[in-house]
This record gives sequence, C-alpha cells and structure tokens, in this order.
Amino acid sequence: MNAINSTAINSSENLGWLDSFAKTQLLKRLLQMPRGTLLIEEGDELHRFGDPEDTSGIKAKIVIEDASTYRDIAFGGSIGGAEAYMHGKWSTPNLLDVVRLMSINIDFLNAMDDDKPLMQRIADKLFHWLNRNTEKQARNNISSHYDLSNEFFALFLDPEMMYSSAIFPHAQANLDEAALHKLDVICRKLDLQPSDHLLEIGTGWGGLAIYAAKKFGCRVTTTTISREQYETACRRVREEGLDGRVTVMLEDYRNLSGRFDKLVSIEMIEAVGHEYYKQYFSGCASLLKDDGLMLLQAITIPDQRFEYAQKSVDFIQRYIFPGGSLPSHEAILTSVKAHTDLLMVGMQEIGEDYAKTLEIWRERFIAQLDRVRDLGFDDYFIRMWNYYLCYCQGGFEERIIGTSQILFAKPEWRRTVQA
Repeated sequence: MNAINSTAINSSENLGWLDSFAKTQLLKRLLQMPRGTLLIEEGDELHRFGDPEDTSGIKAKIVIEDASTYRDIAFGGSIGGAEAYMHGKWSTPNLLDVVRLMSINIDFLNAMDDDKPLMQRIADKLFHWLNRNTEKQARNNISSHYDLSNEFFALFLDPEMMYSSAIFPHAQANLDEAALHKLDVICRKLDLQPSDHLLEIGTGWGGLAIYAAKKFGCRVTTTTISREQYETACRRVREEGLDGRVTVMLEDYRNLSGRFDKLVSIEMIEAVGHEYYKQYFSGCASLLKDDGLMLLQAITIPDQRFEYAQKSVDFIQRYIFPGGSLPSHEAILTSVKAHTDLLMVGMQEIGEDYAKTLEIWRERFIAQLDRVRDLGFDDYFIRMWNYYLCYCQGGFEERIIGTSQILFAKPEWRRTVQA
C-alpha cells in the first residue's frame, strides 16, 4: 500500500553488477517507506514511492546524476547518501524537502542504517570514538569547525556573530533583531544585576559577554577552546572598552575555578559528549555560589531516541561536529539530579525559532557563494554546508530535534525569575 508506483525497477542493464544490485535492493526497500512521497529520476526512468494517503504533504524529488549513488547508500546508509550529494552524484530541486522526508521517516531511515555492512558500521563508530571529547581532542574537534575562518561565519551570521538559535519576538522580526532579543531573554532569565559576576562556558565570538556587560553592567568571565574565537572576542572586548569588565579565557571547562553568581552555556553541551555529562554538570554546580543561577541552551534529541543515537553515527558527527552528541531532556535532568544540587526552575522550547534561524542562515550563505569561493572553499564544501544547514532546519521543522533553554537554581536561590 506504500508504493504509488515504481516503474523500471529492474531497468539496470547499463550498470555494473554491483551498482545494479545496490539499485535493485534500495528501490525495493523504498517500497516500504511509510510517510510522504519520493520521486527518483534517473535518465528516462521515474520511480515513485510513498503512501498516496499520507497527510504530511511532504513530496521530495531526487535526480540521480551518477548511478554509483545507489552503491554509496547501500554501503554507507544515510551518511553514504550525504556523501553522494556532496560529490554531486545526485541533485534535487528542493533539498529541504528531501531532508524533511528523511526526518518524518526517521525510524525507517535508522533501520536502513542498521543494515549497513558491519565493517562500515564499525568504521563509523571508530571514527566517532577517536574524536571523543577528551581535553586534548575537544580542542581539535572545536578547531575543525569554528576555526574555518571568522570571515566565513560573518558571511551569514548576524552582526553579533551569534552561532546559535535566535528568538524571534514577533513574526516580522529579522535575524539581527531576533539575535539581540535572544541575548536579552537570557540575561533577564538570569536576573543579571550590576553586582553579578557571570561565567560563560562557550564564548563564541563574544556576543553575549559584551551584551551582558554593556546592557546589564555585570562582570563577565567567558571561556572558549577555539583560538580564532578567543582572538576575535578579545579584540571586540577591547574595542568596546570593556577590558576591566569582561575577561576572555582560552581554557577548557574542566579547568575552571572560582565561584560565580550566574552561569550560562549556549549550545556548548553538544560538544561535551554524554560520557562527560557528570564532569560537566558537577563542574558547573561547583562554580556557582549557593544562591546562583545557571542557564543552559541545548539542542536536544527526543528522550525516546537518545539511547539509539548513542550507538550510531550520523552525518553531523562525521562531517560537521566531530565528537558531537545531542543530549535529551531526560539525559540532562538525570545527570543534574545525580551529580549536583541544582534544581530545574524553568524551561522554554525554541526549536521553531531555530528552524527560522537556519533558514535565514542558509539564504545568506547561498547569496554569498562567490565570496565563499573567494575564501578558498570549493563546491564540495559548499554542498556539504548546504546539506548541513538543510539537515538541521528540516530536523527542527519536523521536531526530530529541538532546542531548549533550561534554567537551574542552587538551593539558596529565592529571587523571582522574569519570563
């Protein structure tokens, strides 16, 4: 009942035996795709898959430019499919639709990944294990992404260089307004006072530290392990005349000391790794005063999918954020409960805002392709980043990932938190 139709499923006479076998097996497997509709075009052949009665409304089209795509997917699963796209072996009039279709069929896609050859699955896991976030490797992992170049990120980020979800105050707000609004929301949730000393774990390019010091008058200590971000943040602090109020450190969170009134960490926990949650959260709690507050902004995976995700490797971990790992709400709260005296006192879901943020980032990225190439990045890199931005936007739109701001309080905290 899931196949609208699938024509020429055995029309593989012009392929090598391996590609022909891979094509036949993949097309047969796609007959079981439960949701949405997919059109695969290869020369004069058209293959349609999906449920005509499906209510998702998601229809995607893939154009096969190189028949080795089938082999890439058969042996590499979803990562192999992404690699084929990066190499220009398949194209699509709407990559976001393809990713959204993958997202609503996530269990089906995971089952296909589970059928990858054993050696490929072992290779994927070995790659991820070698990139686990020990103190030394964490620096390498962060550098591989965030040190691409400041000029590159400036092509599509807002002027504050916020590489995290914005929060749109109203439907007509642009990205620049939404990025500043997010900073204001965070500072107000933390009830920042001029007398406070704020610790930020994960500096980025210094946007929050500067905003908090300028708008709320507090002292800020902020740390990063990205050399490029550190140098840029230091320069921006100097230019703003905030040397005496903002301290930028090039240090791993595991080596921090002192006691702070407030603590904030924006989309940094994804680079911690689940095996280090105990060390991360216990460290955060120990750095807070007895009446302190901590705000965590985290990209999350549904609780029901967390265990599976720990045993698998996806495109993001392989090509974008080596060593990365998304937490679930349960994983966060379980670790906080077991290893700290922190109590959750607030949570806000902003996944829809992230989808819109990513949409704007990708529009800006595509509009700046000539400048991207001028920076030395080739078409392979461009396709990889286009896939990455679509991959994330589609995930947020279909809610297979989310983003939460979670507020934690130490036992002696009593002040009222502003919404």
